[in-house]
Amino acid sequence: MALEMKVPSPGESITEVEIAEWLVETGDYVEKDQAIAEVDSDKATLELPAEASGIITLMAEEGDAVAVGAVVCLIDTDAAKPQGGDAPATMDGGDEGGNDKDIATKMDERTPDHKTADSKKAPQPEKAKETYASGTASPAAKKILDEKGVDAASVSGTGRDGRITKEDAVKAKPSMGTPGGSRGESRSKLSMLRRKVAERLVSVKNDTAMLTTFNEVDMKPIFDLRKEYKEAFKAKHGVSLGFMSFFTKAVTRALELYPAVNSMIEGKEMVTFDYKDISIAVSGPKGLMVPVIRNAENLSFRGVESEVKRLALRARDGDITVDEMTGGTFTITNGGVFGSMMSTPIINPPQSAILGMHNIIERPVVVDGEIVARPMMYLAVSYDHRIIDGKESVGFLVAIKEALEDPINILMDGNPKKALEM
Repeated sequence: MALEMKVPSPGESITEVEIAEWLVETGDYVEKDQAIAEVDSDKATLELPAEASGIITLMAEEGDAVAVGAVVCLIDTDAAKPQGGDAPATMDGGDEGGNDKDIATKMDERTPDHKTADSKKAPQPEKAKETYASGTASPAAKKILDEKGVDAASVSGTGRDGRITKEDAVKAKPSMGTPGGSRGESRSKLSMLRRKVAERLVSVKNDTAMLTTFNEVDMKPIFDLRKEYKEAFKAKHGVSLGFMSFFTKAVTRALELYPAVNSMIEGKEMVTFDYKDISIAVSGPKGLMVPVIRNAENLSFRGVESEVKRLALRARDGDITVDEMTGGTFTITNGGVFGSMMSTPIINPPQSAILGMHNIIERPVVVDGEIVARPMMYLAVSYDHRIIDGKESVGFLVAIKEALEDPINILMDGNPKKALEM
């Protein structure tokens, strides 16, 4: 019986997916629940598992956009699983076993006088005759020669009657003074996820009044806390005490103080949320992923770090789901892990603001009238000026700065051991 495998719905509002990669070929025997393909939606890349065991026949090509519910392959469930073992030998002279050298050897063995033939001098190729085509480049060859800056007159054509072929043009070397090296290029189709991300980012620039405000934060208090507690924290909870928990706690507090930042525009209305679902931008194998920490305002330091680790691993392994990347109210992105000193992050629609973290560098700053070296980080908040005023955006960022520079009193109620559950 041939089982028709259809594209399952990867999430609400998604009507089609793209076959990113087939992991099997037509004629392969697949086991039930074996991953047979990776499919891209406009929100995530998902694996497609086989619904039954049997011989598979593919019905779509890589790169095809197929509607949810469409048949993408057939599985012959009556087919027996092939037994293991060596592949059967092929008939002498067939083209399934061996390589070209083996076939040539067999052909030689069938030639009675092949030794005599080998001992004779090979005939010289006949010199190409001169015609109007001699030295003339084909259209494809002419294009390559023009790109290289090579004069066709300096190239010896190997085509019919001395015509310059595409291969001749590729092998031709540029003249002295022309830069050498590769001038090739490659093209690859953008995944559906990457195309959707591009559309969303362009729409943000076109449809919002985006503005960015900057500040800097002295990270020494957090460095000191991590130095004192990170080993014991990891030993007890199984996760590292990173920067993300401090920033998430600082952000949820600032969102409570400035609720307009935790809002979005919906038609002619401004929707303000009383919960804080924090989107965390992470780099995945298929590009940027933005999983969401739900109700981050209710999580402890351990809770935030555990959730960040869980979501980051799922994004890295390609297991993240659409639901886990939907519904955030505010986004945090960290360009500092790649060495960025300062940037203007782009809002993650339909949200109205995003916080950009950056690289931590020791710089001279004035503290209590003295110049000292401190680990400093630039912060940036991009916001939609249509609903967030400058006063609110600046106050929001200052509130984050205050919390990060005095975490014990503002984020831990004066008791770091209790806050870290030590």
